[in-house]
Amino acid sequence: MSRKRTTCPYCGVGCGIAAVSTGRRNIIVKGDTAHPANFGRLCSKGTHLGETTGLEGRLLYPEISDERVNWDEAIALVAERFSSTIAEYGPDSVAFYVSGQLLTEDYYVANKLMKGFIGSGNIDTNSRLCMASAVAAHNRAFGEDIVPCSYSDLEKADLILLVGSNTAWCHPVIWQRIEKARQERGTKLVVIDPRRTETAECADLHIALKPDGDIVLFNALLAEMRARGKIDETYLAAHVTSPESFWERLTGGPADAGIDEDAFIALADLASAVPKMVTLFSQGANQSACGTDKGNAIINLHLATGRIGKPGAGPFSITGQPNAMGGREVGGLASTLACHMGFSDEERAVAQDFWKSPGIAPGPGLKAVDMFRAVHEGRIKALWIMATNPAVSMPDAGFVREALNRCDFVVLSDVIAKTDTAAYADVKLPALAWAEKDGMVTNSERVMSRQRALLAPPGEARPDWKIVADVAWAMGHGEAFDFAGPADVFREYCAQTTCHNNGRRLLDLGQWAAMSDADYAEWQPQSWGGASPFAAGRYSTPDSKARLVAVAPPETAAADKDYPLRLNTGRYRDQWHTMTRTGLSPRLSRHRGEPLVEIHPADAAARDLADGDLARIATPNGESIFRVLVTDSQRPGEIFAPMHWTDQMSGGGRTGRLTDSRVDAVSGQPAFKDCAAEIERVSPDWRAFLVACTMPALPDLLYWTRSRLEHGWLVELAGEGAIDIDSMLPGGTRLEAVDMARGMRRIVVADAQGRLAAALFVTRSGTLPPRGWIAAQLDATVPSGGSALLAARPAGTAADPGPIVCVCFDVGMKTILTAIADQTLASVEEIGKALRAGTNCGSCRPALAKMLIEPPSSSLEAAE
Repeated sequence: MSRKRTTCPYCGVGCGIAAVSTGRRNIIVKGDTAHPANFGRLCSKGTHLGETTGLEGRLLYPEISDERVNWDEAIALVAERFSSTIAEYGPDSVAFYVSGQLLTEDYYVANKLMKGFIGSGNIDTNSRLCMASAVAAHNRAFGEDIVPCSYSDLEKADLILLVGSNTAWCHPVIWQRIEKARQERGTKLVVIDPRRTETAECADLHIALKPDGDIVLFNALLAEMRARGKIDETYLAAHVTSPESFWERLTGGPADAGIDEDAFIALADLASAVPKMVTLFSQGANQSACGTDKGNAIINLHLATGRIGKPGAGPFSITGQPNAMGGREVGGLASTLACHMGFSDEERAVAQDFWKSPGIAPGPGLKAVDMFRAVHEGRIKALWIMATNPAVSMPDAGFVREALNRCDFVVLSDVIAKTDTAAYADVKLPALAWAEKDGMVTNSERVMSRQRALLAPPGEARPDWKIVADVAWAMGHGEAFDFAGPADVFREYCAQTTCHNNGRRLLDLGQWAAMSDADYAEWQPQSWGGASPFAAGRYSTPDSKARLVAVAPPETAAADKDYPLRLNTGRYRDQWHTMTRTGLSPRLSRHRGEPLVEIHPADAAARDLADGDLARIATPNGESIFRVLVTDSQRPGEIFAPMHWTDQMSGGGRTGRLTDSRVDAVSGQPAFKDCAAEIERVSPDWRAFLVACTMPALPDLLYWTRSRLEHGWLVELAGEGAIDIDSMLPGGTRLEAVDMARGMRRIVVADAQGRLAAALFVTRSGTLPPRGWIAAQLDATVPSGGSALLAARPAGTAADPGPIVCVCFDVGMKTILTAIADQTLASVEEIGKALRAGTNCGSCRPALAKMLIEPPSSSLEAAE
């Protein structure tokens, strides 16, 4: 067995992992106690990474038109088609769409090829969808895309504001550090979010502002701080410049943000009482048509009060992807050239000289939404997509699919053979997955860590940087892409950061430009820029001063009588992006196995919706069906739906088809959080669920969704007319029970060895039984001759644990509620001691706290 230190491939927290390979494709994952991001902690997704390293569904060999070919054929075709397209239509007729899942070395080589040798700015990343507005806000305020804080500031802060972040679910390890600060130093917590999320449930104060109310709220808060004499005039004079009439333009009040005066005064009292304040802001702020202005409104508050560059103080953008920061650094966004350089004549000359390239991109390329518009219009004729799934994740995904279908030539580098995007690829190139990759990532606090290969490359899969370099060679740029390995690439990147820098940019990694392969192999996590890059009060502007940026709230959109609700979208606790990895984990599938639309009771009653119903969300862009969860955590007039489900996992839950393509005018980041919508009840003729060892080919259905089990799949089904049972069940011995009066039918299928191969439960008017015990019988000997399965309950008295709340230790709702009652448990810590629930990743702790106060009224609510 070999133990290696690597980095988690999920969110931007960048947790260290100590992994042990125990055999072919098997690894044991534990947190790295020495890593400064997590000190051994892991969330549920990181904890169960070992369940996702198999080869199921992997793309293992190059393919052209879905036929296996060798690498030489595939590389030659990609190079020829890109070269001929450029020759005929110019450099801007091609584009790369890349991903925060790439390593820094992958990003660097792709950016170098596109901007330095193809000569176009048309490389953009799916990080555009999550943090581009924070980048733009940083550049406007600081002169450079610099995150001013480190995680250690959370432990030193007296007040933490969370803006648009369900931290307990989306960044659980950060949440644990916040919890620790609250316990040890009494740090106060304010959550600013339209939804009463699991995080908001635990806050000292929840500000349930209206969608896009952030700017007016922070402008009002800054004006209030000035009225209370809390502006740091000394810091402003020495380190900040202000536009004319800045203070006079801070108009608007609490009512304009959708909150009452008492809540605002409570927020102002907290902000006035302490000097050490950190504001964490995430997708709820960024994913907006005014996301850059939101970021600057937050930064303005910190600059004006001098709460920046000091321990326990600063505005802190936390990123969604493992290497979104690394991509920003090398220039993976279309709006930057390389290494925090823009497209001025001087900067372009510096980059071209460093790369010794034949040409250089003349200016910024097309940002993600505009890139796919150009594909749709035929202006981009060859597109290379790397490590991402835009047919699902882009806004107005139906339009994106049309664009991909129209594109002359689509290349996809990925680890999975069958994704929604892969259906449109002319060439598919097999890339290495997380456990096989070797390179560098940068987390949200600017700590650079190594990902290290734990497993041998499967099939003919290659590193992404190597695939791009091979194409560059075939296009005639070989010498510039003659890298011996990732260490070679990283050294060149470090050298570029220091080239003609002379202190102008804080991003300067020159000290590592000559490090040895051995030093690279033994790299320990370390931060560039230090714990507090602006500690000296010097910013990356011509006069070394930061900028206050005057921002105004957006105009309120006119109500749409056809779409009167506002749709918000986001993440679930135990899933990641489009589930190509987390969807393989049985444990991670247990928390929320279906896409739920969350709706306020008043809005549900007006539409005759109840918990567990099916409902169709419609927007001007499209429609999709979801399971209903009625909850007063939603503001009236607003609904929430998750982002994860794809054509591979469901016939519904397709949020990407619903969101529109409005973008922030500065950053180009889409507005995923606020879209006009309506919802209506869907009444199927029948409902069913299927457990099966092998996922069947499903007939055309009104609704279906699948989730992974230990030995197969659980499929929820609903349809109209007759149900095509035979097409969904495997061969074998069938046992059947029918209740014609209730329209109920139950079928159990045993294989030749008497083991359960499948079970189907159908009803037209009644209720369906719990799935847990039935699903657990898959691939085991059929108990009691099948009668127990048909009855949907064990012959003995085995306790039903209920819906899983703690994924880390498989603790269900009923188990927790029973323990609370029987053992008179009074705190989350006591639940942890009794059941272990909440003692690992901590993301279920808000749910446990809520159970102590009020038991869930439904199994769907328990899944919160």
